[in-house]
Amino acid sequence: MSEPIRDRPAMPSGYGISKTNDGLMTWEEVGNQLVAARNYWVISTRNDGRPHAAPVWGLWFDDVFMFSTDPRSLKGRNIAARPDVVVHLESGDNVVIIDGVAEPLRDEAMLQRFVDDYDVKYAIRVDISDGGNGVYSVRPRVVQAWQEKDFPSSATRWRFSGG
Repeated sequence: MSEPIRDRPAMPSGYGISKTNDGLMTWEEVGNQLVAARNYWVISTRNDGRPHAAPVWGLWFDDVFMFSTDPRSLKGRNIAARPDVVVHLESGDNVVIIDGVAEPLRDEAMLQRFVDDYDVKYAIRVDISDGGNGVYSVRPRVVQAWQEKDFPSSATRWRFSGG
């Protein structure tokens, strides 16, 4: 993956977002939060356009978020029809928001790494031979992050090629 462009998020002037790069977060800080998180919220879109939010367990590695869900679940059906998703960490104080596209993970080596790392993190081994356990990857187009303790100076956006 090419290096993302790091800048300030687009927010109304009343938020006080700085015009300088002072206080921008690093990609390493955001990656560490994504790796350490236990719960993630995946937001997909229903057939009628309404949003659907659901908590999942997942992994962050190689700049990709991965999670498992039954392809027949509401989120699985939503993703099959409209793969644009938002992934958000639980915290409103240490914010990380991923805007990306969810795709079924097909690469055997990555699937095995997902199963092994998921087992280490959650002490549950996902059975990928069971069709009810689809594994999805979300490559970010845009990531926004900030720390409430030093908002708005920490408000940072990363834009990835194609995003």
